[in-house]
Amino acid sequence: MDLRILEIASHTENNKVLENYTHKSKHKNPLCGDEMEISLVVKDEVVKDMAYQCKSCVYCQASVSLLSRKIKEKKIEEIKGFIEIGEQLFDDVKVTLEKHWKDFMEIFDKKNLSRKECLLLPLRTIAKALKI
Repeated sequence: MDLRILEIASHTENNKVLENYTHKSKHKNPLCGDEMEISLVVKDEVVKDMAYQCKSCVYCQASVSLLSRKIKEKKIEEIKGFIEIGEQLFDDVKVTLEKHWKDFMEIFDKKNLSRKECLLLPLRTIAKALKI
């Protein structure tokens, strides 16, 4: 396992409960059983806060940790664009990411292809919460 995955996953400041959420979603990876719950506070089409709880592998934890730090103060349209691109990052297509999202290139990589579903679970949970 890549030590960088462990380092990213260790940032748990957003692993919390939000009582005043405006959007919430639960999602489960049917392949491995990882479970993710994400709560968001959205105001004027901008994510103001995000909290997550998960029962998952370290790959999923790294992905949601990074996402929770990158998503705040982002417009829903920007998040939607990133989610669409995120789904393609493991494919052989050339993908261009905004600078803000580039940190995902480090973990959404072919070397982690066997963990693709784990890494994408947080993105899919956000998409479900925001209905995008």
